[in-house]
Amino acid sequence: MTGLDQFFAAETAAAQGRLVISAAPEGHDAFVLGGLVARGVVRALLHVCADDGRMARTRAALAFFHPEVEVLTLPAWDCLPYDRVSPNPDIVSRRIDALTRLVDGTARGLVVLTTVNAATQRVPPRKLFAGRVLKLALGARLPFDRLVSFLSRNGYQRTDTVREAGEFAIRGGIADLFPSGAALPVRLDFFGDTIEGLRAFDPLTQRTTGPADAVTLRPVNEVLLDDESIRRFRTRYREQFGTVANDDPLYESVSAGRRYVGMEHWLPLYYESLETIFDYLPGAAVTLGHEAEAVRKDRLEQIADFHAARHDVAKAARISAPIYRAVEPKQLYLDEAEWEAMLALRRVGEFQRFAAHDAAPAIYDAGARPGRDFTEARASQSVNLFDAVRDHVLAERDEGRRVLVAAYSAGSADRLKSLLRDHGIVNPQVIDHWSDFASIALGDVGLAVLALEHGYRFADACLITEQDILGDRLARPPRRRANYQDFVAEVAALNAGDLVVHADHGIGRYDGLVTLDVAGAPHDCLRVVYAGDDKLFVPVENIEVLSRYGSEDADVPLDRLGSLAWQSRKSRVKKRIKDIAAELIQVAAERQLREGEPMPAPEGMYEEFAARFPYPETEDQDRAIGDTVGDLSSGRPMDRLICGDVGFGKTEVALRAAFIAVMAGTQVAVVVPTTLLARQHFRTFTERFSGLPVRVEQLSRLVTGKRATEVKRDLADGKIDIIVGTHALLAKNVAFRHLGLLVVDEEQHFGVAQKERLKQLRANVHVLTLTATPIPRTLQQALSGVREMSVIATPPVDRLAVRTYVLPYDPIVVREAVQREIHRGGQCFYVVPRIADLDEVREQLAELVPEVKVVMAHGKMAGTELERVMAAFDEHAYDVLLSTNIIESGLDIPSANTLIVHRADMFGLAQLYQLRGRIGRAKLRAYAYLTLPAGKMLTETAQRRLEVMQTLDQLGAGFTLASHDL
Repeated sequence: MTGLDQFFAAETAAAQGRLVISAAPEGHDAFVLGGLVARGVVRALLHVCADDGRMARTRAALAFFHPEVEVLTLPAWDCLPYDRVSPNPDIVSRRIDALTRLVDGTARGLVVLTTVNAATQRVPPRKLFAGRVLKLALGARLPFDRLVSFLSRNGYQRTDTVREAGEFAIRGGIADLFPSGAALPVRLDFFGDTIEGLRAFDPLTQRTTGPADAVTLRPVNEVLLDDESIRRFRTRYREQFGTVANDDPLYESVSAGRRYVGMEHWLPLYYESLETIFDYLPGAAVTLGHEAEAVRKDRLEQIADFHAARHDVAKAARISAPIYRAVEPKQLYLDEAEWEAMLALRRVGEFQRFAAHDAAPAIYDAGARPGRDFTEARASQSVNLFDAVRDHVLAERDEGRRVLVAAYSAGSADRLKSLLRDHGIVNPQVIDHWSDFASIALGDVGLAVLALEHGYRFADACLITEQDILGDRLARPPRRRANYQDFVAEVAALNAGDLVVHADHGIGRYDGLVTLDVAGAPHDCLRVVYAGDDKLFVPVENIEVLSRYGSEDADVPLDRLGSLAWQSRKSRVKKRIKDIAAELIQVAAERQLREGEPMPAPEGMYEEFAARFPYPETEDQDRAIGDTVGDLSSGRPMDRLICGDVGFGKTEVALRAAFIAVMAGTQVAVVVPTTLLARQHFRTFTERFSGLPVRVEQLSRLVTGKRATEVKRDLADGKIDIIVGTHALLAKNVAFRHLGLLVVDEEQHFGVAQKERLKQLRANVHVLTLTATPIPRTLQQALSGVREMSVIATPPVDRLAVRTYVLPYDPIVVREAVQREIHRGGQCFYVVPRIADLDEVREQLAELVPEVKVVMAHGKMAGTELERVMAAFDEHAYDVLLSTNIIESGLDIPSANTLIVHRADMFGLAQLYQLRGRIGRAKLRAYAYLTLPAGKMLTETAQRRLEVMQTLDQLGAGFTLASHDL
């Protein structure tokens, strides 16, 4: 046995203190700890990671190195200590799935992955989950009322339409429910007390995806409100906080058996006692991931600070609301003494990347050594990056090591495979698991999809990661997304009573989803009611024939089934549309008949330029790039609209097009609406084209008058290849020598005069328009075929959903939001609707968080001063950027991942959507707080905006509307 196996196998290992496992970088640590379980050295092992990102990467690495080992994950709540919001239902579902499986004994010989935040927080006692598992199978008998009773007792919420984990809906003899830990919800079809149908379905489209044989139901919340827990909460709440006020919404809601937003943060009051994850794994060995101990100590300070803040800030602001009553940290979290006591009873290993600290009593060398980072080769203009990779691979082969190249996605692996072949590495072999790699010949190179940030080498193998080769990047397994075409035609977007339009029958009222027995088989149908109470049943697979009616007027007359009135109205509208579109079509036809300058992508050079993109392209993004490249080489002037969400990769499409145009010997103009966006694009284009014989300049009010004159002269002389600018580019004294491509970013921000000038520039050039919120005319032209359109609807790899909260202005929440972001090394945007609000908000921030550095920015600042402020914020000289909505277009600062919007009711929907797109551009979870005046009633228009935001978020982002406070 090795020293590592002896330590973890020994009964008295705990008395020897911790074993430091050195020379185990990320990836190799998974190889080591998975081996302990695979070899039977330990039956169960708890591995504590520093954060959720490392936990996800460790799980992926375990699946690659040891696919035979079972892995459970226990994530932490995705909210702050003592937050006013509840943890995400999906995360709670995953937590309970892990805890119940540990309790019922269905998991054996496994690795349990968790994080510092999860391991240091107490969890409900094991006895809570005992006997709370219900297994259902096709053909099983179960009284319908017993199922409803089980769901209600175990935390499921009854809704009209099931979308998230922990929800259920009842329609006659059909029950839709989303079990804890399940990937998809299920639809149960009862005949009496017998389950005759059991099918999984998509929560977005509500369409069934296939049959299921069985389903296991577990609790879906860590707070289960029954008579005993309610009684205990009421007693302990009064004991701990004294007299209960009449306006205490938490106490009132729990007393009535109703769930309350954020009630989980009073977890110790519901149960006799709480336990820890260590209690769920008696006798299991423990390993601590890289930096886990340092993160844990920071966590202790953070918890104490947040607890003190709830009292201190509430007292300073004279806030007496009961919601600021918080349990003591020791009641909900493990302190230093308890943590050490827990570990003292177990065998504990602590991973170190390479060198072990001197105070370690026992050290095991895992054998890994640092790999090579190709930073110098990337920066060098005289060395080809992939030639350097080839030389390194050959050197490792000569030393007797097999080489494995780790890519972040299947698409990245294909691209690297092609590039490695082009540079002399013959036939890299794609492998799925480590065992496959161990069997390849010494002279071959393995290529695997494995999300590691940095490579390493050990005795007989060398790992080179995609990040080592191409530079810093973010990584996460891509989420499954519905095709964008389904977003406009899904059951989840309709509520009973909504007006809808059928393509053949006209205006009706949606009356819910029903299941009909047709030809002996069940079919899900949408019931639409027409005039005279006539009903039309539309199968969900034909839902594309329905669309929302464009008005919310309840007095709209319904059409009558079989009447000719609808067809007559359609004919009249079609004629009007043809008349209005005639001129647009004529202009488009003339453009199509012109000959454009064909610009084929240069072979070899284009692939290497594309390889500079440090992220794997999403499927939608790759399609948009292909469409654009095809247009440029077609010989006709391109006029394409790229429509995609903020941060989804539209700029990369423009960069690829610009490279092709410049290599064809033409100039490129990038027109943007704001100076900040011009500055952002200028930096992006400059960095991307560095090392190439391409000159990039900018023209905006940030450029001095003398410099602007020089730029205009050089532009006319053809000395500038790419020019990035605001409306200053549209001035009459700006001329081009040979303009080949015009890129218009955020076209909706340009006025009529600017668009008339754009029309003149468009005469004989290729045009690429980028937007996240197209104006109706532009979108209509694209949808009708007058302009070509490509949609990017899939988020980029590692794009975590932004958690969005709508709530009254709360100084406690603002303080905690800012502190959370600063604590994790990030920055914040604080946006106000008017310049006049800046000073007042700055004073509030100075009182709430005096320790942070705040800088202000607005549109009336001098160009040089605005440039200085943005550069300083970008360089992390300030913690909070307090500004007007000038930041809404295109600003890309990955370190800023918290957004606070002051008076969100004064912004439009497009503005809020663009503002929220400024955050969430890194691998950290981003948070957006849309605040409203306390006690203010939302107008109908403002409420509609928030409902639209909520609908958009349900397609892939978290959203919380604190309606009880509005």
